[in-house]
Order: sequence, then C-alpha cells, then structure tokens
Amino acid sequence: MDDVLTGLLRPKGIAVVGASATPGKIGHTVVKNLIDGGYKDGIYPINPTADEILGYKVYKSVLDVPDPIDAAVITIPAKYVMETVKECGEKGVKGLIVITSGFSEVGEVELEKELVRLAHSYGMRVLGPNIVGTLSNSDKLNASFAPFLPLVGTSSLVSQSGALLIAIDAITYTRGIGFDKLISIGNMSDVNIADTVGWLNEDESTRCITLYIEGLKDGRRFINECAKAKKPIVVLKAGVSEHGAVAAASHTGSLAGARHIYGAAFEQAGAIQATDLSDLFNSTLALSLQPPMRGENLLIITNGGGVGVLATDSAESAGIPLKFAPETVQEEFKKHMPSFGSAKNPVDLTGMAGNDWYFETTKFALSHDWVDGLIVLYCETAITNPMEIAQSLYNALKETGITDKPITTSFVGGERSDSAMQWLVENGIPAYNDPDLAVKAMGTLREYAVLQDLKNSPINNDHEVDRQTALDIIANVRAEGRTGLTEVESKSIFKAYGLPIVRSDLATSEDEAVKLAESYGYPIVMKIVSPDILHKSDAGGVKVNINSEAEIREAYQTILTNAKAHKPDAEIHGILVQEMAPWGTETIVGSVNDVTFGPTVMFGLGGIFVEVLKDVVFRVAPISDMEAIKMLDAIRGAPILDGVRGEGPRDKKALAEVLSKYAYMISDLGEHIQESDANPILVYEVGKGVKIVDARIILKD
Repeated sequence: MDDVLTGLLRPKGIAVVGASATPGKIGHTVVKNLIDGGYKDGIYPINPTADEILGYKVYKSVLDVPDPIDAAVITIPAKYVMETVKECGEKGVKGLIVITSGFSEVGEVELEKELVRLAHSYGMRVLGPNIVGTLSNSDKLNASFAPFLPLVGTSSLVSQSGALLIAIDAITYTRGIGFDKLISIGNMSDVNIADTVGWLNEDESTRCITLYIEGLKDGRRFINECAKAKKPIVVLKAGVSEHGAVAAASHTGSLAGARHIYGAAFEQAGAIQATDLSDLFNSTLALSLQPPMRGENLLIITNGGGVGVLATDSAESAGIPLKFAPETVQEEFKKHMPSFGSAKNPVDLTGMAGNDWYFETTKFALSHDWVDGLIVLYCETAITNPMEIAQSLYNALKETGITDKPITTSFVGGERSDSAMQWLVENGIPAYNDPDLAVKAMGTLREYAVLQDLKNSPINNDHEVDRQTALDIIANVRAEGRTGLTEVESKSIFKAYGLPIVRSDLATSEDEAVKLAESYGYPIVMKIVSPDILHKSDAGGVKVNINSEAEIREAYQTILTNAKAHKPDAEIHGILVQEMAPWGTETIVGSVNDVTFGPTVMFGLGGIFVEVLKDVVFRVAPISDMEAIKMLDAIRGAPILDGVRGEGPRDKKALAEVLSKYAYMISDLGEHIQESDANPILVYEVGKGVKIVDARIILKD
C-alpha cells in the first residue's frame, strides 16, 4: 500500500489550516467534525490570530506543531495556499486535503499546476482542490465539511461531485446502506480515481469500491487499476450524452460517444455500471455483502405466487432466466409445502409457509450443487412474523457454512417487514423492498462473475505484421501534408497487419484498368482514388458489376468526370480496380482514438445502414479473443451472424480473428491513427472466411 496515500487517507495526525473559531466557517466545521467523529490521532488547528478553538490549542503555523503530521486540511483562500504548501513540505506532511476552491474550476489552471508541482517537490500528494474532504468510519475521521460520518458499512465511495457526496452521506441513513469511507476528489489535480481504486483495493476496511465519475484524465490507467482489483467495483458515470472530442470523418467517428466508450471501458475493467443513484446503492449493497454468482442456475423461494411470477419476469430481464429445478431437487422441496404448492422454480411454499419451511428449504437450496444463486421472497401474512422469517433465513445460511453462493431477499409488507430487512442487511444478507430489486441485485452478482472472467482473458499480441511498411506509408502521407489516406494506402496498411482485403490495384489509364480486370476475372468494381474525396459514393466515384472491356472504359471516364464535377480541384491518383467479391453478410470494423481511452475498436452491422441502425459495440484496444467473440454477440443483429431464413451460420471465428488483428493494428499505430473503417467486411458461411471490401484511415493532426 502506498505510504503517502495512506498518510493522506488514513492520517496519523491532521492539521486544519484556516481553522476558525467562528461557527459556520469551513475552518470551524472541519475542526468540529474531527472532534465529533471521534478522531484521536491528533488534531492541530492552524490560525495565526487565535489561541484556542473548541478546546484545542491553536498553532500559528504547521511548523510550530511539535508532533508529526500526516495530512493537512487546507481551507484558506487560494492566493495563500502556496506558502502553506511550502510549510507543510518542510514539516514533512505526507498529503494535502485541499478543500479550497478557486483553481482550475474557475480557469486558474496554472495555479493548480503550481500547487501540484510544489507539493511533489516535497514528496507530498494533493487531494483536490475544490473538494468536500475525506471521511472514514474505521478511522473515526471526518476531515470534511460534510455534516457527519456515514452509516457504517463495508463499501467505500469516491466522488467527483462534492454536493453529491454530502447528499449520499445523509442518504446512507435513510436507505440503511452504509459506507466505510467517502472520498471527495474534486479537480483531480494529482490524486485521481485510478489512485484511489488502487489504494482502496488494499484497504482492509473496504469490501466494495463505489465510484461516481464525471470524467477521467487517464482512462487506460483507470482500466488497468480496476482490472487488477480483487474487489468489486460499481461505477455511476454522469455526462454520457456527448463526447465533444470525437471527430466525425469516418463512420466510427460519427458513432463513437461517451456512453459507448465509457461503457466498454467499464466492462473491460470488470466494473459494474450503475444506471442511476438508486441502482448505485442497490448494487453496492449486494456486492459488498455477497460473493459473485458463478453459475447460471438461479432458484427462487417464495410464499406468494404473484411475487414469484414478477420475479420470474425480472430474472429474464436481469440475464439470469429461471430453469425448472431437477426432479430430485423438487422432491425435497415438496416435503415442506402443501400439495397445492409448486416445487418447480419458483418454489412456491404458499401462504402457509412458516419459519420451519423457510429454514429447511433455504438450507437445502444453498447446499445443493445445482443451485448457483438463491433469492428468497416473503409476503407478510397474519400467521407469520417477518423478523422470525428473517432469522430463519440467517440461521439456515449459517448452518450450511456456505460462503461462495450468493443470496438476496425481498420482504413485501409493512413496518415489521422493513425492520426485518434492515436486520438482514446488518447481518450480511442484502434485502430489498421490491422483488424486482432483489432479482436485479442477483443479476449484478452474476454480471460481476462474468466480468471477472472477461477481464482476466489473455490478449493475443502475437501477430505477424510488417509495421515498417505501415510507418513508411504514414510518413509519405504526412510529407504530402495530408491526414486522410486513400483507399489504396489504407488497404496497404491493413494488408501489412494481416487483414484479408479483396484483390485490388491502382490503374492510371483505361488500358491498365482493362489489364487488371482481365487478370482478376469479371465482374469487377471500379472506384475513384483521391485524397480529396473520402466518401466516394457521394461523388459518383464507384461503379460495380462491370463485366466487359467496353464497360471498363466507359466506367473509367464516367468516374473521372463525376469526380471532377464533385470537386474540380481534387487530386486524382487514379482508379482502383477491384475484384467484385461475392455477396456476404455486411459488417463493419472501425476505430477512433478517444481522448480519454486512446485507440478504441468498433464492430457492428455494415454497409450503408451502419449509421441508420447504429447497432454497434466498442472496446478499448487491444482486445482478447474472448472479448472479440463477445463483441460479435453483443449487437442486436447478432442472430444474423448465426444464420437466418435458411442461410447457414457465418464464419464468426474468422470475423473474430479480423477484429482481434484490427484492434492490435490500431493499438500498435495508436500514436498515428485518429479514425479508421473497414466497411463493409463481407462475412461468408463457416469455413469460408471474410473479405474487407473498403478501407479508410485518417491520421491524427
């Protein structure tokens, strides 16, 4: 564990610079919160004009404090911060908790950079500036102006929003879902989300890491830290409607956006993405208390048929559809229900179910090898006591000794049921007031297990490539002052990375076009090649299904005429003569060099409809073979690749290999390529491979 970050987040000795005797001022609130929270490792108010605050001796400077100080909370105006930083550095402080605002959030970017530079010169780290502070139940530390420590829990939250952190602090008590630590991260001038993920992964008091993110500065490091984490991570990402840094010169560029790319990055990092604040709490509760659901077999036990049906519907939506329990399992359940009950799944014990039936069926279900996850539902009745039902579930769990299978619950009823659910949560069993939420929570536990396998799948970087040829082409294009490659140049780079392009060559005369066509065999395709015309079809620069020499000569002249009419000053390199590949299922693979995550690969259905259907998925490159297959299955049109309306299944293995190679290419050339497309890629039946028909590469400016 990083000693400096530990000194910042779990300090032994803390100074409050700007401490005030005036209630309502932040410097007063922080001192009071430290005292009220029960912090015992040394509180040192710093104020040059006061002698005592809230019973504590006040020092004029941190240099006057006789004891060691790990962290300093800074609440003074921004213009005075630098002098304090120097004094803290000379004192040997490890970290600065800079609550003060007035830095990059108001345009003072250079002042913020100087703050970090100066702190680093003394070996200190900076949390903030422009933050609420940091809170820790396990350290009895409320070094913030949040009103109180959160309800005790085993998760820790990192938030870029200070206001949201304060709200969540209060919500922990109304929702009954606690946290050990709340860390406000503000401007992230130095300590960022990746830093906190790495540190919390080693923190003994944290079982689940919860993140509220508005933006990341180093997306790849964030992915790497999350991928290394042995604890579940839940993320709520705000601001996913736009991604202004993405250009739109390619199909991929126009389709890329924050929602797509951040979502892909979270999945690759093994993090669960919450949909809203409620989902953030509900997912955190499940992941902080229960193990992942390693298999697909979910069992539901209930005393009400209605909630059982609702839960069945929810299970399908949550990605864990129910299966009927094996006959041997059903026979055991029938021992604990009347004849009109149902043992299939959901297991309906009927409204007659009491403590014993719940105890026995829960114990048996958890112990049976067929069951991978268990949801227990209870509808409050006049003949049962919700607290006794809750205790029977807890006792059944403890008696089995099972710790590697998850259980979630939902009690539907009044105040007695609410009290019973809170008791269950306090004793390690997630409980929700809606059966749908209990099922979603189990779906989250299943998703976590799947993501762990995905993030641990190896990436194959052992591809035979001719990188120098690609670099030479890029150098030549840049020497001509261009960023857009012609189709010929783009295909040459694709070929250098082992991608299966259709046969094609450049012709600079009609006779040369005829000669090439006859060597390929008819029919053929002809296209304009110009660095000034990237969208060839729009310029009338494409002719297909050409079957004779006469048609070649006519097409050659027509394409040139159309191109010059479309853009009179266009530089024409010639006409591309290309074999006309047989029909196949059209797909697209592309890339965009994202401002946060770098080279990012896209896959979807291709052809002219890609921007209409927008049925695409993204991944941060490079990708593993498992991720490539998952991308093929993730689009809504995935059944088309499996064969529809009498067509045979497409060659998904060959397509996944292309996707993997493409991702490697754009990663390997990441410093050069801004956007690219291979569209369409024709996919044939199993064993017949794929062919890339068209190619486009746009370089970074």
